[in-house]
Amino acid sequence: CESFGAELREFNGEGDHVHLLVHYPPKVALSKLVNSLKGVSSRYLRAEYTGRINRIGTGSVFWAPSYFAGSCGGAPLSIVKEYIEKQKQPA
Repeated sequence: CESFGAELREFNGEGDHVHLLVHYPPKVALSKLVNSLKGVSSRYLRAEYTGRINRIGTGSVFWAPSYFAGSCGGAPLSIVKEYIEKQKQPA
């Protein structure tokens, strides 16, 4: 996030997806930010959990090619953070 001038404000997820609350400048292309986050996290997770990930059989692709992004400009950040915190932890 730092290299994009963005800030990860909250993170959580479930076994098959993650939730990120990211504050990023309007000049940043969201697709480039997401692509970078997926690439960096994939490399990190593969290095950290080599044996376990290889047994799962993810092959050469770790994350799905798609993503969902929603704006929460009108909602208080406390509400959005609470929603993310209540999600199950990533596997």
